[in-house]
Amino acid sequence: MAWITCDFYAETLELSTSILVSLPQSGLDPTSHSSKLPVLYLLHGRGADHTEWMRNSSIERYAESKGIALVMPGVGRSYYMDMANGLPYFTFLSEELPQLVKSFFPISDRREDTFVAGISMGGYGAFKLAMSYPERFAAGASLSGGLDLASRAAGPAFQESEIRALFGNVDRLKGSRDDLLFLAEKFAAYEGNKPRLYQCCGTEDFLYQDNQTFRQYAENLGIEVTYEEEPGEHEWGYWDYKIQRVLDWLPLP
Repeated sequence: MAWITCDFYAETLELSTSILVSLPQSGLDPTSHSSKLPVLYLLHGRGADHTEWMRNSSIERYAESKGIALVMPGVGRSYYMDMANGLPYFTFLSEELPQLVKSFFPISDRREDTFVAGISMGGYGAFKLAMSYPERFAAGASLSGGLDLASRAAGPAFQESEIRALFGNVDRLKGSRDDLLFLAEKFAAYEGNKPRLYQCCGTEDFLYQDNQTFRQYAENLGIEVTYEEEPGEHEWGYWDYKIQRVLDWLPLP
């Protein structure tokens, strides 16, 4: 695998930013201009940045045999939102970034070659992307995701200043496009090909109940989710183990 730090100006954010990209060094025929790589967008957790996956997991070794590109963006503590009093990170992630990545690197633009996964806050972001744009993603995976954000935001999980920056007002969150339970209803009604969803969480994780809430809600709506749980906490030992399962589960060509 080749690791590339890509620095560029994001017009959506009106600032310079960085992503990490990993490309396989085999499996792509350099003589074929039509060869494009499948891609997995890897989303980081709250309080981390775009280097988190590289520093804390063996994702390079796991992805090497899959012939898949990895793209790791950074969004700060935005919770993958267009922030009420901040930057439009969800628009950047869903609109501008994919176009830039495909213009910079030999990455496929086909739905069946496009996947997203994340941990914690990034698990929320992965499900948000997959359910918001089912026509673009073949699969989305949440590892210990904060999936019941409306309930968490109403509790002590966020400081008042962060609530104002992210949501403006907590009351506007429920039933909005930032509420995964609301998105799940829209997703269940979608008549096209739905992306596959994978969800896991350790039973000792503080987000375990969030995951149970989303799992039950999705089940009641008839949404098929591959769900796994086992003993584990909110930490990289668990996620490093589970991302191997995600890579095996992805419907790669």
